[in-house]
Amino acid sequence: MSAGQTSGPIYRDNRDLTPFGSAQVRTPVRDIADGVGGILHSALGGRGGALLSVDGPVPRLKRLSGKAAKAVYDAIFHNTDPNRLIATGRDYPGWSGLCYVMAGLLAYKQGGYLRAAELLQRGLTIRNDDDANQFASGYLMRVVTRVEVAERIDVPVLFSEEAVFLALSHSLRETGHLEAALQTVSSLPPSLPAALARCSLAHAMGRDKEVVVWTEGLLNADDLSAALLLIRARSLRRLGAHTSAQQALKEVLRRRKTDLALRNDALTDRALLMLDNGRKSLNPRDWLRGRQPELETFEVIRKDVEERRLWEQEWKQLDRE
Repeated sequence: MSAGQTSGPIYRDNRDLTPFGSAQVRTPVRDIADGVGGILHSALGGRGGALLSVDGPVPRLKRLSGKAAKAVYDAIFHNTDPNRLIATGRDYPGWSGLCYVMAGLLAYKQGGYLRAAELLQRGLTIRNDDDANQFASGYLMRVVTRVEVAERIDVPVLFSEEAVFLALSHSLRETGHLEAALQTVSSLPPSLPAALARCSLAHAMGRDKEVVVWTEGLLNADDLSAALLLIRARSLRRLGAHTSAQQALKEVLRRRKTDLALRNDALTDRALLMLDNGRKSLNPRDWLRGRQPELETFEVIRKDVEERRLWEQEWKQLDRE
């Protein structure tokens, strides 16, 4: 089965624990506040914004760690240059896959999407030594990557397969490789963030029928599901299913705690939907199509009147003769 051909909903996550944090809807005001907060945090001795983010304090390296572990540890937690991680991977070939992946995540955080895509793809093709895998499970589980899963929707993801693949998918999307981005995210297990990323890509590629199938039965339980319902409504509207689109928008507006930006988007989409319905009702072709039986009856009556007028003219001429 190729990418984008799942036969049912893709948002149902049955796991007890997931690597995802609470989603955040970006707005200009929040972006400014985050920027100011990051500057103040760094000025007060906090972790710099250019470094990889960590949930809580940075884990402490064990004293008896080997030379490779120490070099990789410093390059990951105390470095802002992806090139240093690449160089460390070359010095220790058994660790190069991990180093390329972490370099890709660092480049992704700094907004270098093209380089991030190249580094992440290369890192995923290289097999790590057992020591590198043990290091990752022992020290990297609290590394957090803030991934944009859809326009203006960010989700913090702990270091995992999902963090790497979602970051790679977004990097490919930013560089214009939509099909590759969709294939990348299609390999992930069902979850709301993965579903939102996947449906956002499918909608951008015009695969509206698949979006509708993937989001069947979705309810507005949080902001991620609300954003996913917005994409569903837009796909339904593009398919001409205005009633179903209206129901999806109504579900977005049902929950009072839905983010204000998403509620405003839903209100805007509802207004556009009403405008489409108004244009359809005012379309002269649609009006004439509905009035066709009456027009046919009128045409018959007009012909009868015309024939009667001609008959009266001929009768008058006969009387005169």
